[in-house]
Amino acid sequence: MSSDDRRNDKGAEALSRILRAIRGPAALAFSYQAEDAAALHLLLGCGGAGVEVFTLNTNRLFPETAAYHREVELFFNIPIHQYYPEAEEEEKLEAELGEWGMRESLEKRRRCCEVRKVRPLARILAGKNAWVTGLRAAQSVTRSDLKLLEYDEQFGLVKINPLADWSDEDLAAYIERYRIPLNPLYAEGFKSIGCAPCTRAVREGEDIRSGRWWWELPDHKECGLHARRAAGG
Repeated sequence: MSSDDRRNDKGAEALSRILRAIRGPAALAFSYQAEDAAALHLLLGCGGAGVEVFTLNTNRLFPETAAYHREVELFFNIPIHQYYPEAEEEEKLEAELGEWGMRESLEKRRRCCEVRKVRPLARILAGKNAWVTGLRAAQSVTRSDLKLLEYDEQFGLVKINPLADWSDEDLAAYIERYRIPLNPLYAEGFKSIGCAPCTRAVREGEDIRSGRWWWELPDHKECGLHARRAAGG
């Protein structure tokens, strides 16, 4: 067994132990990234079938992402529940910002993310004891101190990051080993995939998160879902 295989098996073992220790309902956030597909594969492989798998449909996804949603459901033979922003809040947001207003300032972009992502996530996680993510420390400077297990003060529950210490090479090897389907946008040069107005392909030599909110500074590139105020474990 290679070192990458041992690390992946350890990731599944750690996730299994954590899920057994958690009392009450849990959920996995699927945002159409390679990391989320790997985390979902780990989850289902370690007895996490009772964990709700959900996604935040911001109504601003790429057409390729929408098609990929169904592909993943068929591959894993599970439903991925879609949650949307509140219609009234979204209507007010669009009146304020129009189609491209989120690019005018950090405040406006965060306002868009708040309505389309953060508030729907808060509704989903209400009553949950834990949520599983595909976050990796290697993704960006804003995640460099990521831990396997953290307490999320923002949403008041445990956050489990089974890929926390995975390198790019670890992730690629795992995806290839299990032939997990990827969002077709990766083949077009995307390295991190979000809403269509805020995501572009990455040029050679650029950081993997450089295509997200590319008009902003690197330490601003979070949507608010992962406001890591305290870490532990």
